[in-house]
Amino acid sequence: MAKVIMQPIGAELAPGGDVPEAMLALEAKLSERRAEVRAGWGEKYHARTKAKGKMTAWERLDALADPGTKTFSVNTFVNYGERFGEGKGRTSPSAGVLTHFVKVHGKWVVAIANDNTVASGSWWPRTPEKIIRAQEIALRMRIPVVYLVDCSGLFLPEQSRAFPGKRGAGHIFAMNSKLSAAGVPQLAGVFGDCIAGGGYMPIISDRVYMTEQAYMVIAGAALIQGAKSQNLSSLDIGGADVHVHLSNCADERVPDDETCVAALRREVSLLGSTSAAYYRHGAEPSPPAYDPTELNRIIPASSSEPYDTRQVIARLVDDSLFWEVLPDVGREIIVGVARVQGLYVGIVANEQGLFDHPNAPGKKRPGGILYREGVAKIAAFSRACNDDGIPLLWLQDISGFDIGTEAEKQGLLGYGSSLIYTNSTNETPMITVLLRKASGAGYYAMAGMPYDPVVQLSTPLTRLAVMEGRTLAIGAMNTKLDENYNIISQDPEERAQIKAQMAAIEERIENDMDPWAAAKQMDTDEIVDLGELRGYLETIVEMTYQTHGIRRIKNPRIWSLHDLDIIAEHLAR
Repeated sequence: MAKVIMQPIGAELAPGGDVPEAMLALEAKLSERRAEVRAGWGEKYHARTKAKGKMTAWERLDALADPGTKTFSVNTFVNYGERFGEGKGRTSPSAGVLTHFVKVHGKWVVAIANDNTVASGSWWPRTPEKIIRAQEIALRMRIPVVYLVDCSGLFLPEQSRAFPGKRGAGHIFAMNSKLSAAGVPQLAGVFGDCIAGGGYMPIISDRVYMTEQAYMVIAGAALIQGAKSQNLSSLDIGGADVHVHLSNCADERVPDDETCVAALRREVSLLGSTSAAYYRHGAEPSPPAYDPTELNRIIPASSSEPYDTRQVIARLVDDSLFWEVLPDVGREIIVGVARVQGLYVGIVANEQGLFDHPNAPGKKRPGGILYREGVAKIAAFSRACNDDGIPLLWLQDISGFDIGTEAEKQGLLGYGSSLIYTNSTNETPMITVLLRKASGAGYYAMAGMPYDPVVQLSTPLTRLAVMEGRTLAIGAMNTKLDENYNIISQDPEERAQIKAQMAAIEERIENDMDPWAAAKQMDTDEIVDLGELRGYLETIVEMTYQTHGIRRIKNPRIWSLHDLDIIAEHLAR
């Protein structure tokens, strides 16, 4: 009978090594920017919230979570650094809404909380898209959603960027409906304002709680006074008195925020337990044998410096045990199976450094590139994991596909299309981590965001682009350069002009590659420190196994993965 044979991977680092200064600077920047987001519009607005006897959105999330557990934020830096409004003087930290993975009574939920310290929880450009992304994650994994509603509606000076379009505000309510149709539990607590179309978000939920300060209205008091000359408050129009006792649009009224959050926790407790324990097949969650916080000493900040990818895997998986599959095929790619929190996960990772050329004895070729053998290996492994119901973790550090005459003669385009087809049609959840480089079509082939990973994480080192700035500058100026990429012209003025143009192109592209640019416009789900990756992976992997029956998960004794030795023979012909 076929067996999964886990082998130790990784090794202790040499004692006394320091974290490079460049890495420390990147980690400090991440901490500082997280603090900026958490501050919202500042202490004055926090004080206003407290003066009303209300909790902030962050406090509501903390109260929702099981004691002693951490919540995991996604899309923290949406809209970071952008300004809005007629005078372009307004910021929208985290797009005015917090989306977190929160453990409640041992089960993970997706929590969506309006930040009442930012324009009373208004919706800004990209706010709807951020909410929709959280709903999509919940729908994909059938994870309950908890809405913590305190929203004054669209930020009207920017309504044209939030209201219309395929992923505009209205799509939130379509996602509410799709979640309901799929049987995904949705719970809502209304803590304050809930105006206009935003009222549909709680109403389509399965349970709705309203505090005494909460109201849900199609039109607020100011609009009604203007349109109908009726002198009413919003509470009169759509408070708990109306919606709990008359309209039946809410289920229960509660006195305050604390009671409302406690009620939501009670509702989650009534839901079925997680299936993760069942799918562990008797294994127990176990930390890696080596400290995950050491990753900032293993992966260099410079994208040109190699490192040992197996040392990375060893600090992400349980007990640092790994079953490597097809180790002798496409050595610049590592594929295999490990456990995270006692649960099986398939891993695909780029290896760095130089490797023996399979068709040219004595020659080497660089890693971090997709060659024919590696692409075929990934495709076979990806298909097998999908067949077996194993979630896939992609650890990207890739410069792209191989190029040149040899690659074309070998049909690399065809192999690449096979891999893209496989990843596009896979039903097993995929988790993508951009460790460092994420370049060109290689980013797509390794399950980048367009290929629907349940979550894509970046690190402060991530560089996401079609090509790097230096390469693009050379391409743009190629007619003015020799074969060694030196400027041909001997005229000092012309040389200086070409050099300045190339430097400007390189700088612009390098800025575009910055992970903050990607996070701001939702081209990645979150930026996390290398040392935080294990915690995020624990959470997301558990979420993929939480709901029983949403996908086929085979008994490990009958995995398709056991047949890959036969596939290896075929690849070697």
